[in-house]
Amino acid sequence: MIGLAKAQFDPEVAAAITKGKVGAILLFEKNIPPTNSYTNLKKILYSYQRLAPLPLFICIDQEGGRVNRLKEKYGFPRSITAAAMSKSKTLDSVRFYGASTASTLAGLGFNVNFAPVVDLAVNPTNPIIAKVERSFSNNEDTVVMMAEAFIQEHRKVGVLTALKHFPGHGSSKDDTHLGMADVTKTWTDRELIPYQKIIQDGYVDAVMSSHIVNETLDKGRLPGTLSKDILDGILRKKLGFNGVVFSDDMQMQAITKNYGFEESIKLAINAGIDILCFSNNITGSENRTVDKVHEIIRMYVERGEISRERINESYARIKKLKQRLNDTTGDALAKELATANQEIMRLQQKVNQSKTTDTVKVDSNNIEKSVEQPLTKKEKRRLRKNKS
Repeated sequence: MIGLAKAQFDPEVAAAITKGKVGAILLFEKNIPPTNSYTNLKKILYSYQRLAPLPLFICIDQEGGRVNRLKEKYGFPRSITAAAMSKSKTLDSVRFYGASTASTLAGLGFNVNFAPVVDLAVNPTNPIIAKVERSFSNNEDTVVMMAEAFIQEHRKVGVLTALKHFPGHGSSKDDTHLGMADVTKTWTDRELIPYQKIIQDGYVDAVMSSHIVNETLDKGRLPGTLSKDILDGILRKKLGFNGVVFSDDMQMQAITKNYGFEESIKLAINAGIDILCFSNNITGSENRTVDKVHEIIRMYVERGEISRERINESYARIKKLKQRLNDTTGDALAKELATANQEIMRLQQKVNQSKTTDTVKVDSNNIEKSVEQPLTKKEKRRLRKNKS
């Protein structure tokens, strides 16, 4: 997944998409055309999507409030923060703004929203989560309830969502955009509860990793995005999630300041990341080209430091998720209805069979004779004898 440089159609990006080298694109505010924004942005996204050999993930961080690329000044609907949505203590606000966001994204051609945030507001002074109101609550049950309502509104219009930031960024004191954030002494198991419950409830399309360090979960002090213990051990094996995992931006300084470009790619893929994000949007970071990233991955596969099986695992997960994009909301509802009707018919047949068995009590080994022919005198005498 790559970020775009311009607020217009880019032939270089188009060429990479056409060749299948880019499977996802990520848009920021800088990519929103300043005039006639809705129509012009829709044209750009449509042009990219029609070039893709497989459906293209067209992604955005549209949480609402502070993290809001589609602002009112461009003619888009007003949005509010997760904290503001949860203030009413009901789901009305979440459903309203979730539906408004989702329908806007679907209309433009976006199919992945990197939201909702399910980090708990553990640390009220957290500069990247609670302080900027990106968390619904400090209470895990509230977060689950609000997040699921937000996701449901997106599913109604065919927009996928990605929970973030696994395994929990809410207790941090630092911003991973600027450097390493260590939550070893502040993180607790309850930060996993939103993921666990939402996975169990079947509402997780994808997950985004975080770059936080948690020595409790990874003794080698690898950040979440690069940790096999965290992604494979906890997310996949413990919580049972086998869907797509996006990395947070690989150009954040928590990664770039502490790990080399090549090494971080190898660690992330081996840890369980399915889609690597290079936003090309962080000041001071070197732009990363698609060809360069492909070259590095191929090098590690040829050396045997990344297995072909590991690549194929991710491809299968991505392909499965992209197949869902081919189903419109109407098609999905029609399938659900057809399945329900089949189940009703099956149950009705079972009931009818049960009624028949209760009414006509015959010897199963002689059913044809018992039903179609009258009893002989000998059979009648035996029947009377058995009754007496």
